Amino acid sequence: MPGSLVRGVYLPRAADAGAFSLATYGIPMLVLATTGSAALTGLAFAVEWIPRLTVVGYAGTLVDRHGPARVFRLASTLRAMVVLAAAVVLPAQRGGTEVTVMVLAAASGALSQFSYVAAETTGADASRQAGDRAHRVQSVLLGVDQTALLAGPALAGLLVQWTGSTGLLTTCAAFSLMAAVLMPPRTAASDTAASASAEPVHARGFRAGWSVLRERPALAWLVGGFVVSNLSLGLVQAATPVIVVQQLGYSTGSVGLIWSAAAVASLLAVAVCRSAISRWGLWPVGAVSATVAAGACLAVAQATTYSAYLVLVAVLMAGEGGLTVVLRTLRSHLIPARVFGATLALTILLLLAPFPLAGLLVAAVPPAQLVHALTVCAVVQALALAVTFARLRTLPGLRLEHP
Repeated sequence: MPGSLVRGVYLPRAADAGAFSLATYGIPMLVLATTGSAALTGLAFAVEWIPRLTVVGYAGTLVDRHGPARVFRLASTLRAMVVLAAAVVLPAQRGGTEVTVMVLAAASGALSQFSYVAAETTGADASRQAGDRAHRVQSVLLGVDQTALLAGPALAGLLVQWTGSTGLLTTCAAFSLMAAVLMPPRTAASDTAASASAEPVHARGFRAGWSVLRERPALAWLVGGFVVSNLSLGLVQAATPVIVVQQLGYSTGSVGLIWSAAAVASLLAVAVCRSAISRWGLWPVGAVSATVAAGACLAVAQATTYSAYLVLVAVLMAGEGGLTVVLRTLRSHLIPARVFGATLALTILLLLAPFPLAGLLVAAVPPAQLVHALTVCAVVQALALAVTFARLRTLPGLRLEHP
C-alpha cells in the first residue's frame, strides 16, 4: 500500500503541484518583468483565477464520468503543450507580449483546475481505501501542496530573473509532463466506478454536489464553517501587503518572507496533526486547530510590529493547516465516490468564494480601519468554527474521536 501510494498518488501530485505553483506565481512575475506594469501584473493573477472558478464544475463532472487518472493525464499534457508553445512564441515576439501572456495565464489556470480536481479525487479514493489511516494520506498530500507553495514562488522568481520566460515555461512544462507520465493509467477503483456510472443526470455539474450537501448535514456544516473562516483568512492575505508596507514601513520583500514562514509553520503543523489524529482523533485536533487559528487571527489584528505580525500569521497558518487536514479527511469519507468530482468542485467553489470578497473589503475599507475589519471577521470566524465543531460532535455516523 505505501509503495503504491507513492507511485500512484504522491509523485503525480507533487509534479502537478510544482507546475501549478510555478504557473500561479511565475506568470504574474513574468508579466511584471516584460511589461513593468503593476496593473497588468494584478490583471494576470485575476485572469489565472477566473477560469479556474469558471471551469471547476465542468472539471468535476468530467472526473466523475471519465475517471480522475484520464482527466489528470490529459490536463497535464495539454498544459505542457500550452506553456511550451508560449516558451517558443514569447522570445520571438517584438510586440503584443501582453496578449500572449494573458492567454497563457487563462489557459494554464483552467487546465490546472482540471488536474487539481482530478488529483484531489485520486487522493480521496486513496483515503477511503486507507480507512482509519485516511488522515495520514491527507496530511501527506497537504504537505506536498505546502512544499510546492513554499518552493514555487522562490523558484519562479529565480527563473524569471536569470532565464526569462524560456526557463520558467520550460520548467513548468517539464513538471506537467512528469505529472502526466507518473500518473498510472488506472490509479484507483474510482476510475472504474466513474466509467461504469450510468447516472449522468445525477452526476452533472453542481446539482450532484448540492444533493450531497443536503443529504449529508455533516459535510454542509463543515463546508459552511470553513467558508466563514476563509473570509478571515482571505482578508489577512489581501490586507498583509497594505499593513506591512504602509503601516509597518517594510518592503514588499518582507511580505514574501511572511508567507514563506507561514508555509513552514503549516508544514510543521500538518506533520504534528498526522500523529495527533492517530492518538486522539479528528475532533480534538480539529477543535484545537480551530482555537489556534481563531485566536491568532484576533491577535494579528492587534499586532504593532513586523516580528509580531510575522509570528502571528505563521501561527494562524499552522492552525489552518491542522483544520485543512481535518476537512480533507472528513470530506473523503462523507462524499460518495460516484459523485466525488462534482461535489468536490462545488466545495472548492464555495471555499474560494470568500477570497474575492476579502479583496473587495480591502479595496473598500480605508487602510486605517483594516484592523477593525480584521477584528470583526476574526470574531465571526471564532463563532462559526465553535458552532461547526459543536454541531459535528452531535451528528450521528461520524467517527471523530480516537480512530
